[in-house]
Amino acid sequence: MTVQDRPHIGHFLPFLTADVVRRFLEFEGYRVIHVQNFTDVDDKIIERARSEGVEPRVVAERNIAITFEMMRAMNLLPATHYPRATEHIPEIVALIERLESQGYAYAAGGDVYFRVRRFAEYGRLSGRDVDDMLSGARIEIGEQKDDPLDFALWKGAKPGEPQWPSPWGPGRPGWHIECSAMSMKYLGETLDMHGGGRDLIFPHHENERAQSEAATGKPFVRFWMHNGLLYTGGQKMSKSLGNFFLIADILEKYTPDEVRFYLISTHFRSQAEYSEQRLEEAKAAFGRLREGLRRLREACDDAEAASPLVSEAGMALRDKLAAARAGFVEAMEHDFNTAGALGKIFEMVRETNRFLDERAPGRDGAVLHEAVAELRELLQLLGFFPTGLPGAESEAIPAAVRSLADERLQARDARDWARADALRREIAAAGWIVEDRPGGYRLKPI
Repeated sequence: MTVQDRPHIGHFLPFLTADVVRRFLEFEGYRVIHVQNFTDVDDKIIERARSEGVEPRVVAERNIAITFEMMRAMNLLPATHYPRATEHIPEIVALIERLESQGYAYAAGGDVYFRVRRFAEYGRLSGRDVDDMLSGARIEIGEQKDDPLDFALWKGAKPGEPQWPSPWGPGRPGWHIECSAMSMKYLGETLDMHGGGRDLIFPHHENERAQSEAATGKPFVRFWMHNGLLYTGGQKMSKSLGNFFLIADILEKYTPDEVRFYLISTHFRSQAEYSEQRLEEAKAAFGRLREGLRRLREACDDAEAASPLVSEAGMALRDKLAAARAGFVEAMEHDFNTAGALGKIFEMVRETNRFLDERAPGRDGAVLHEAVAELRELLQLLGFFPTGLPGAESEAIPAAVRSLADERLQARDARDWARADALRREIAAAGWIVEDRPGGYRLKPI
Protein backbone atom coordinates (compact mmCIF):
# COMPACT_ATOMS: atom_id res chain seq x y z
CA MET A 1 0.00 0.00 0.00
CA THR A 2 1.10 3.53 -0.82
CA VAL A 3 0.20 5.52 2.27
CA GLN A 4 -0.63 9.01 1.06
CA ASP A 5 -4.12 8.58 2.53
CA ARG A 6 -6.20 6.37 4.80
CA PRO A 7 -7.22 2.89 3.55
CA HIS A 8 -10.48 2.53 1.66
CA ILE A 9 -12.56 -0.61 1.20
CA GLY A 10 -10.94 -1.32 -2.18
CA HIS A 11 -7.58 -1.82 -0.44
CA PHE A 12 -9.08 -4.61 1.64
CA LEU A 13 -9.75 -6.86 -1.36
CA PRO A 14 -6.05 -7.86 -1.68
CA PHE A 15 -5.63 -7.71 2.12
CA LEU A 16 -8.52 -10.14 2.68
CA THR A 17 -7.47 -12.34 -0.23
CA ALA A 18 -4.03 -12.73 1.33
CA ASP A 19 -5.57 -13.34 4.75
CA VAL A 20 -7.90 -16.12 3.56
CA VAL A 21 -5.22 -17.73 1.38
CA ARG A 22 -2.80 -17.77 4.29
CA ARG A 23 -5.37 -19.19 6.70
CA PHE A 24 -6.23 -22.01 4.31
CA LEU A 25 -2.61 -22.83 3.48
CA GLU A 26 -1.86 -23.12 7.19
CA PHE A 27 -4.98 -25.27 7.62
CA GLU A 28 -3.57 -27.54 4.90
CA GLY A 29 -0.30 -27.86 6.83
CA TYR A 30 1.95 -25.32 5.12
CA ARG A 31 4.23 -22.91 6.96
CA VAL A 32 3.59 -19.46 5.53
CA ILE A 33 5.92 -16.46 5.52
CA HIS A 34 3.73 -13.48 4.69
CA VAL A 35 5.28 -10.16 3.65
CA GLN A 36 3.19 -7.02 3.22
CA ASN A 37 5.22 -3.95 2.33
CA PHE A 38 4.51 -0.23 2.56
CA THR A 39 5.54 2.37 0.02
CA ASP A 40 6.23 5.19 2.47
CA VAL A 41 7.91 7.63 0.09
CA ASP A 42 6.72 8.58 -3.41
CA ASP A 43 5.40 11.54 -5.41
CA LYS A 44 1.87 11.33 -3.98
CA ILE A 45 3.05 11.23 -0.36
CA ILE A 46 5.39 14.16 -1.00
CA GLU A 47 2.60 16.17 -2.62
CA ARG A 48 0.20 15.45 0.27
CA ALA A 49 2.87 16.51 2.78
CA ARG A 50 3.43 19.79 0.92
CA SER A 51 -0.30 20.54 0.92
CA GLU A 52 -0.44 19.94 4.69
CA GLY A 53 2.82 21.74 5.43
CA VAL A 54 4.41 18.71 7.13
CA GLU A 55 7.26 16.30 6.45
CA PRO A 56 6.42 13.29 4.19
CA ARG A 57 7.23 10.86 7.01
CA VAL A 58 4.45 12.46 9.11
CA VAL A 59 1.89 11.62 6.42
CA ALA A 60 3.27 8.09 5.99
CA GLU A 61 3.43 7.27 9.72
CA ARG A 62 -0.08 8.56 10.34
CA ASN A 63 -1.63 6.49 7.57
CA ILE A 64 0.38 3.36 8.38
CA ALA A 65 -0.93 3.56 11.96
CA ILE A 66 -4.51 3.88 10.68
CA THR A 67 -3.98 0.96 8.30
CA PHE A 68 -2.82 -1.26 11.15
CA GLU A 69 -5.82 -0.18 13.22
CA MET A 70 -8.21 -1.14 10.42
CA MET A 71 -6.44 -4.46 9.85
CA ARG A 72 -6.92 -5.35 13.52
CA ALA A 73 -10.56 -4.29 13.34
CA MET A 74 -11.07 -6.54 10.31
CA ASN A 75 -9.42 -9.51 12.08
CA LEU A 76 -6.56 -9.82 9.59
CA LEU A 77 -3.76 -12.12 10.73
CA PRO A 78 -0.56 -10.08 11.26
CA ALA A 79 1.94 -10.52 8.45
CA THR A 80 5.33 -12.02 9.27
CA HIS A 81 7.07 -8.85 8.05
CA TYR A 82 5.90 -5.30 7.25
CA PRO A 83 8.92 -3.77 5.47
CA ARG A 84 8.96 -0.11 4.45
CA ALA A 85 10.82 1.33 1.49
CA THR A 86 12.62 3.97 3.55
CA GLU A 87 14.04 1.29 5.86
CA HIS A 88 15.56 -0.73 2.98
CA ILE A 89 17.57 1.82 1.02
CA PRO A 90 20.82 -0.24 1.25
CA GLU A 91 19.07 -3.31 -0.24
CA ILE A 92 17.52 -1.21 -2.99
CA VAL A 93 20.83 0.43 -3.90
CA ALA A 94 22.58 -2.97 -3.93
CA LEU A 95 19.96 -4.41 -6.32
CA ILE A 96 20.31 -1.43 -8.68
CA GLU A 97 24.11 -1.81 -8.63
CA ARG A 98 23.68 -5.48 -9.49
CA LEU A 99 21.50 -4.60 -12.48
CA GLU A 100 23.93 -1.91 -13.57
CA SER A 101 26.89 -4.31 -13.47
CA GLN A 102 24.96 -6.72 -15.71
CA GLY A 103 24.10 -4.05 -18.25
CA TYR A 104 20.38 -3.87 -17.40
CA ALA A 105 20.58 -0.44 -15.77
CA TYR A 106 22.22 2.86 -16.69
CA ALA A 107 22.61 6.25 -15.04
CA ALA A 108 21.46 9.44 -16.78
CA GLY A 109 21.16 12.93 -15.34
CA GLY A 110 21.18 11.76 -11.71
CA ASP A 111 18.51 9.10 -12.37
CA VAL A 112 19.00 5.38 -13.03
CA TYR A 113 16.84 3.50 -15.55
CA PHE A 114 16.13 -0.14 -16.43
CA ARG A 115 16.78 -1.15 -20.05
CA VAL A 116 13.44 -2.73 -20.96
CA ARG A 117 14.49 -4.00 -24.41
CA ARG A 118 17.45 -5.87 -22.96
CA PHE A 119 15.09 -8.14 -21.01
CA ALA A 120 13.80 -10.43 -23.76
CA GLU A 121 10.66 -11.58 -21.90
CA TYR A 122 9.36 -8.12 -21.06
CA GLY A 123 5.59 -8.06 -21.57
CA ARG A 124 5.06 -11.78 -20.96
CA LEU A 125 3.21 -11.33 -17.66
CA SER A 126 0.77 -8.75 -19.01
CA GLY A 127 0.53 -10.26 -22.50
CA ARG A 128 1.84 -7.11 -24.19
CA ASP A 129 4.18 -6.66 -27.13
CA VAL A 130 7.10 -4.28 -26.65
CA ASP A 131 6.73 -2.74 -30.12
CA ASP A 132 3.04 -2.05 -29.51
CA MET A 133 3.89 -0.36 -26.20
CA LEU A 134 6.34 1.95 -27.92
CA SER A 135 3.60 3.71 -29.90
CA GLY A 136 2.08 5.13 -26.72
CA ALA A 137 5.28 5.72 -24.76
CA ARG A 138 6.95 9.08 -24.33
CA ILE A 139 9.82 10.71 -22.46
CA GLU A 140 8.60 13.18 -19.84
CA ILE A 141 10.19 16.58 -19.28
CA GLY A 142 13.38 16.22 -17.25
CA GLU A 143 13.92 12.56 -18.14
CA GLN A 144 17.10 11.61 -19.98
CA LYS A 145 16.44 7.92 -20.63
CA ASP A 146 17.60 6.17 -23.78
CA ASP A 147 14.25 4.58 -24.63
CA PRO A 148 10.71 5.79 -23.83
CA LEU A 149 9.91 2.32 -22.41
CA ASP A 150 12.72 2.37 -19.84
CA PHE A 151 11.55 2.92 -16.25
CA ALA A 152 13.21 4.60 -13.27
CA LEU A 153 15.04 2.57 -10.64
CA TRP A 154 16.47 5.61 -8.84
CA LYS A 155 15.29 9.22 -8.98
CA GLY A 156 17.78 12.04 -8.48
CA ALA A 157 17.09 14.42 -5.59
CA LYS A 158 14.90 17.47 -6.08
CA PRO A 159 14.88 20.45 -3.70
CA GLY A 160 12.79 19.83 -0.60
CA GLU A 161 12.24 16.10 -1.25
CA PRO A 162 13.39 13.18 0.94
CA GLN A 163 16.74 11.86 -0.25
CA TRP A 164 19.41 9.28 0.53
CA PRO A 165 23.03 8.98 -0.66
CA SER A 166 23.82 6.59 -3.50
CA PRO A 167 26.61 5.88 -6.05
CA TRP A 168 24.62 8.03 -8.54
CA GLY A 169 24.13 10.96 -6.19
CA PRO A 170 21.45 11.76 -3.61
CA GLY A 171 17.92 10.64 -4.45
CA ARG A 172 15.18 8.12 -3.67
CA PRO A 173 14.06 4.76 -5.06
CA GLY A 174 11.62 4.27 -7.90
CA TRP A 175 8.33 2.56 -7.11
CA HIS A 176 9.03 -0.82 -8.72
CA ILE A 177 12.53 -1.55 -7.43
CA GLU A 178 11.60 -1.23 -3.76
CA CYS A 179 9.15 -4.15 -3.99
CA SER A 180 11.72 -6.47 -5.57
CA ALA A 181 14.38 -5.57 -3.02
CA MET A 182 12.11 -6.03 0.00
CA SER A 183 10.39 -9.22 -1.14
CA MET A 184 13.67 -10.94 -2.07
CA LYS A 185 15.24 -9.97 1.26
CA TYR A 186 12.54 -11.79 3.24
CA LEU A 187 11.42 -14.51 0.80
CA GLY A 188 14.45 -15.30 -1.32
CA GLU A 189 14.98 -14.82 -5.04
CA THR A 190 11.91 -16.87 -6.03
CA LEU A 191 8.55 -16.25 -4.33
CA ASP A 192 5.87 -18.94 -4.19
CA MET A 193 3.00 -16.44 -4.44
CA HIS A 194 2.69 -12.74 -5.16
CA GLY A 195 -0.65 -10.95 -4.77
CA GLY A 196 -2.18 -7.62 -5.67
CA GLY A 197 -4.96 -6.05 -7.68
CA ARG A 198 -5.13 -6.78 -11.39
CA ASP A 199 -4.55 -3.07 -12.07
CA LEU A 200 -0.95 -3.68 -10.95
CA ILE A 201 -0.18 -6.27 -13.63
CA PHE A 202 1.12 -3.51 -15.90
CA PRO A 203 3.36 -1.75 -15.41
CA HIS A 204 4.15 -2.49 -11.76
CA HIS A 205 4.28 -6.28 -11.67
CA GLU A 206 5.67 -6.48 -15.20
CA ASN A 207 8.53 -4.23 -14.10
CA GLU A 208 9.02 -6.10 -10.83
CA ARG A 209 9.34 -9.37 -12.72
CA ALA A 210 11.73 -7.93 -15.31
CA GLN A 211 14.18 -6.32 -12.87
CA SER A 212 14.12 -9.29 -10.46
CA GLU A 213 14.71 -11.97 -13.08
CA ALA A 214 17.30 -9.83 -14.87
CA ALA A 215 19.24 -9.57 -11.61
CA THR A 216 18.99 -13.20 -10.48
CA GLY A 217 18.50 -15.23 -13.65
CA LYS A 218 15.75 -17.14 -11.77
CA PRO A 219 11.94 -17.13 -11.95
CA PHE A 220 10.71 -14.35 -9.68
CA VAL A 221 7.21 -15.70 -8.85
CA ARG A 222 5.71 -19.17 -9.21
CA PHE A 223 2.07 -18.09 -8.86
CA TRP A 224 0.72 -14.59 -9.44
CA MET A 225 -2.60 -14.02 -7.66
CA HIS A 226 -4.33 -10.94 -9.02
CA ASN A 227 -7.62 -10.07 -7.37
CA GLY A 228 -10.45 -8.33 -9.17
CA LEU A 229 -11.18 -4.68 -8.49
CA LEU A 230 -13.92 -2.95 -6.57
CA TYR A 231 -16.07 -0.68 -8.73
CA THR A 232 -18.61 1.93 -7.77
CA GLY A 233 -20.97 3.59 -10.23
CA GLY A 234 -19.26 1.67 -13.04
CA GLN A 235 -15.81 3.10 -12.28
CA LYS A 236 -12.86 1.54 -10.48
CA MET A 237 -12.64 2.75 -6.90
CA SER A 238 -9.43 4.73 -6.49
CA LYS A 239 -7.92 7.63 -4.60
CA SER A 240 -7.08 9.44 -7.82
CA LEU A 241 -10.75 9.51 -8.90
CA GLY A 242 -11.94 10.42 -5.42
CA ASN A 243 -14.71 7.78 -5.55
CA PHE A 244 -13.55 5.74 -2.57
CA PHE A 245 -15.15 4.86 0.78
CA LEU A 246 -12.92 4.73 3.84
CA ILE A 247 -12.99 1.41 5.68
CA ALA A 248 -13.19 3.31 9.00
CA ASP A 249 -16.42 5.02 7.90
CA ILE A 250 -17.95 1.74 6.72
CA LEU A 251 -17.14 0.05 10.03
CA GLU A 252 -19.19 2.68 11.85
CA LYS A 253 -22.32 1.20 10.23
CA TYR A 254 -21.41 -2.44 9.57
CA THR A 255 -19.61 -5.05 11.64
CA PRO A 256 -16.20 -6.35 10.51
CA ASP A 257 -17.78 -9.77 9.88
CA GLU A 258 -20.43 -8.23 7.62
CA VAL A 259 -17.83 -6.34 5.60
CA ARG A 260 -15.63 -9.45 5.34
CA PHE A 261 -18.65 -11.49 4.25
CA TYR A 262 -19.46 -8.92 1.56
CA LEU A 263 -15.92 -8.91 0.19
CA ILE A 264 -15.31 -12.67 0.09
CA SER A 265 -18.78 -13.65 -1.16
CA THR A 266 -17.37 -13.07 -4.64
CA HIS A 267 -14.44 -15.08 -6.00
CA PHE A 268 -11.27 -13.07 -5.46
CA ARG A 269 -10.50 -12.85 -9.19
CA SER A 270 -13.90 -11.35 -10.02
CA GLN A 271 -14.88 -7.72 -10.32
CA ALA A 272 -17.23 -6.55 -7.57
CA GLU A 273 -19.55 -3.57 -7.39
CA TYR A 274 -19.64 -1.53 -4.19
CA SER A 275 -22.87 0.09 -3.08
CA GLU A 276 -24.80 0.58 0.11
CA GLN A 277 -27.51 -1.71 -1.28
CA ARG A 278 -24.98 -4.52 -1.85
CA LEU A 279 -23.67 -4.13 1.68
CA GLU A 280 -27.20 -4.22 3.07
CA GLU A 281 -27.89 -7.42 1.13
CA ALA A 282 -24.70 -8.94 2.52
CA LYS A 283 -25.66 -7.82 6.02
CA ALA A 284 -29.06 -9.50 5.69
CA ALA A 285 -27.55 -12.75 4.38
CA PHE A 286 -24.96 -12.80 7.13
CA GLY A 287 -27.71 -12.11 9.65
CA ARG A 288 -29.53 -15.26 8.52
CA LEU A 289 -26.34 -17.24 8.97
CA ARG A 290 -25.76 -15.74 12.42
CA GLU A 291 -29.32 -16.52 13.52
CA GLY A 292 -29.01 -20.14 12.37
CA LEU A 293 -25.80 -20.47 14.38
CA ARG A 294 -27.41 -18.93 17.44
CA ARG A 295 -30.31 -21.37 17.18
CA LEU A 296 -27.91 -24.29 16.91
CA ARG A 297 -25.97 -23.14 19.97
CA GLU A 298 -29.15 -22.92 22.00
CA ALA A 299 -30.27 -26.36 20.85
CA CYS A 300 -26.95 -27.72 22.10
CA ASP A 301 -27.63 -26.21 25.51
CA ASP A 302 -31.02 -27.97 25.62
CA ALA A 303 -29.81 -31.34 24.31
CA GLU A 304 -28.17 -34.23 26.11
CA ALA A 305 -24.59 -33.48 25.08
CA ALA A 306 -23.04 -36.44 26.86
CA SER A 307 -25.45 -39.08 25.56
CA PRO A 308 -23.70 -41.73 23.41
CA LEU A 309 -26.99 -42.49 21.64
CA VAL A 310 -27.69 -41.07 18.19
CA SER A 311 -30.98 -41.36 16.34
CA GLU A 312 -31.28 -42.38 12.69
CA ALA A 313 -32.04 -38.75 11.81
CA GLY A 314 -28.98 -37.67 13.80
CA MET A 315 -26.76 -40.07 11.85
CA ALA A 316 -28.20 -38.74 8.58
CA LEU A 317 -27.41 -35.17 9.72
CA ARG A 318 -23.86 -36.21 10.61
CA ASP A 319 -23.39 -37.62 7.08
CA LYS A 320 -24.75 -34.46 5.45
CA LEU A 321 -22.45 -32.26 7.52
CA ALA A 322 -19.44 -34.40 6.60
CA ALA A 323 -20.31 -34.12 2.89
CA ALA A 324 -20.69 -30.34 3.17
CA ARG A 325 -17.36 -30.03 4.97
CA ALA A 326 -15.67 -32.02 2.19
CA GLY A 327 -17.31 -29.67 -0.32
CA PHE A 328 -15.96 -26.66 1.59
CA VAL A 329 -12.40 -27.99 1.41
CA GLU A 330 -12.81 -28.88 -2.28
CA ALA A 331 -14.02 -25.36 -3.06
CA MET A 332 -11.09 -23.78 -1.26
CA GLU A 333 -8.62 -26.13 -2.96
CA HIS A 334 -10.06 -25.05 -6.32
CA ASP A 335 -8.46 -21.61 -6.66
CA PHE A 336 -9.54 -20.48 -3.17
CA ASN A 337 -13.21 -20.34 -4.13
CA THR A 338 -14.57 -18.55 -1.05
CA ALA A 339 -18.01 -18.11 -2.63
CA GLY A 340 -18.35 -21.88 -3.03
CA ALA A 341 -16.99 -22.47 0.48
CA LEU A 342 -19.55 -20.06 1.98
CA GLY A 343 -22.25 -21.90 0.08
CA LYS A 344 -21.28 -25.11 1.87
CA ILE A 345 -21.44 -23.36 5.24
CA PHE A 346 -24.97 -22.14 4.48
CA GLU A 347 -25.80 -25.73 3.46
CA MET A 348 -24.63 -26.99 6.86
CA VAL A 349 -26.75 -24.38 8.66
CA ARG A 350 -29.81 -25.22 6.54
CA GLU A 351 -29.45 -28.92 7.35
CA THR A 352 -29.19 -28.28 11.09
CA ASN A 353 -32.19 -25.91 10.94
CA ARG A 354 -34.21 -28.55 9.09
CA PHE A 355 -33.24 -31.13 11.69
CA LEU A 356 -34.30 -28.83 14.53
CA ASP A 357 -37.60 -28.02 12.78
CA GLU A 358 -38.50 -31.69 12.39
CA ARG A 359 -37.55 -33.08 15.78
CA ALA A 360 -36.48 -32.16 19.31
CA PRO A 361 -32.70 -32.47 19.86
CA GLY A 362 -33.15 -35.02 22.62
CA ARG A 363 -30.41 -37.63 22.59
CA ASP A 364 -28.73 -36.18 19.46
CA GLY A 365 -26.83 -33.62 21.48
CA ALA A 366 -23.51 -35.16 20.49
CA VAL A 367 -24.27 -34.61 16.79
CA LEU A 368 -25.31 -31.01 17.40
CA HIS A 369 -22.12 -30.32 19.34
CA GLU A 370 -20.16 -31.80 16.43
CA ALA A 371 -22.02 -29.43 14.10
CA VAL A 372 -21.07 -26.45 16.27
CA ALA A 373 -17.41 -27.52 16.30
CA GLU A 374 -17.36 -28.04 12.51
CA LEU A 375 -18.99 -24.69 11.78
CA ARG A 376 -16.75 -22.87 14.25
CA GLU A 377 -13.63 -24.30 12.60
CA LEU A 378 -14.71 -23.51 9.03
CA LEU A 379 -16.02 -20.02 9.79
CA GLN A 380 -12.93 -19.06 11.75
CA LEU A 381 -10.84 -20.48 8.92
CA LEU A 382 -12.42 -17.75 6.76
CA GLY A 383 -11.76 -15.18 9.50
CA PHE A 384 -15.25 -14.88 11.01
CA PHE A 385 -16.28 -14.89 14.67
CA PRO A 386 -12.80 -14.62 16.23
CA THR A 387 -14.30 -14.78 19.74
CA GLY A 388 -16.61 -17.72 19.06
CA LEU A 389 -19.94 -18.48 17.39
CA PRO A 390 -22.95 -16.38 18.40
CA GLY A 391 -25.10 -17.65 21.23
CA ALA A 392 -27.29 -16.24 23.92
CA GLU A 393 -24.26 -15.51 26.09
CA SER A 394 -22.33 -13.78 23.29
CA GLU A 395 -24.66 -10.76 23.12
CA ALA A 396 -24.22 -7.99 25.68
CA ILE A 397 -27.84 -7.35 26.68
CA PRO A 398 -28.27 -3.83 28.11
CA ALA A 399 -29.48 -3.77 31.71
CA ALA A 400 -32.44 -1.56 30.75
CA VAL A 401 -33.59 -4.09 28.15
CA ARG A 402 -33.21 -6.94 30.63
CA SER A 403 -35.30 -4.96 33.15
CA LEU A 404 -38.06 -4.41 30.59
CA ALA A 405 -38.07 -8.13 29.77
CA ASP A 406 -38.32 -9.04 33.45
CA GLU A 407 -41.21 -6.61 33.89
CA ARG A 408 -42.93 -8.08 30.84
CA LEU A 409 -42.58 -11.58 32.27
CA GLN A 410 -44.29 -10.41 35.47
CA ALA A 411 -47.08 -8.82 33.41
CA ARG A 412 -47.61 -12.11 31.55
CA ASP A 413 -47.69 -14.04 34.80
CA ALA A 414 -50.39 -11.59 36.00
CA ARG A 415 -52.20 -12.05 32.63
CA ASP A 416 -51.88 -8.32 31.93
CA TRP A 417 -51.59 -8.86 28.19
CA ALA A 418 -51.92 -5.19 27.23
CA ARG A 419 -48.99 -4.26 29.49
CA ALA A 420 -46.97 -7.21 28.19
CA ASP A 421 -47.54 -6.14 24.57
CA ALA A 422 -46.57 -2.55 25.36
CA LEU A 423 -43.33 -3.73 26.97
CA ARG A 424 -42.59 -5.94 23.96
CA ARG A 425 -42.83 -2.84 21.75
CA GLU A 426 -40.45 -0.93 24.04
CA ILE A 427 -37.97 -3.79 23.87
CA ALA A 428 -38.24 -3.86 20.06
CA ALA A 429 -37.67 -0.08 19.91
CA ALA A 430 -34.42 -0.69 21.83
CA GLY A 431 -33.31 -3.13 19.12
CA TRP A 432 -34.19 -6.48 20.74
CA ILE A 433 -36.70 -9.28 20.23
CA VAL A 434 -38.12 -11.12 23.22
CA GLU A 435 -39.13 -14.74 22.72
CA ASP A 436 -41.19 -16.60 25.30
CA ARG A 437 -39.83 -19.93 26.48
CA PRO A 438 -41.07 -22.39 29.13
CA GLY A 439 -40.32 -20.80 32.48
CA GLY A 440 -38.86 -17.59 31.09
CA TYR A 441 -37.80 -15.74 27.95
CA ARG A 442 -34.91 -15.22 25.55
CA LEU A 443 -33.62 -11.92 24.17
CA LYS A 444 -31.88 -11.57 20.83
CA PRO A 445 -30.88 -8.51 18.79
CA ILE A 446 -33.03 -7.50 15.85
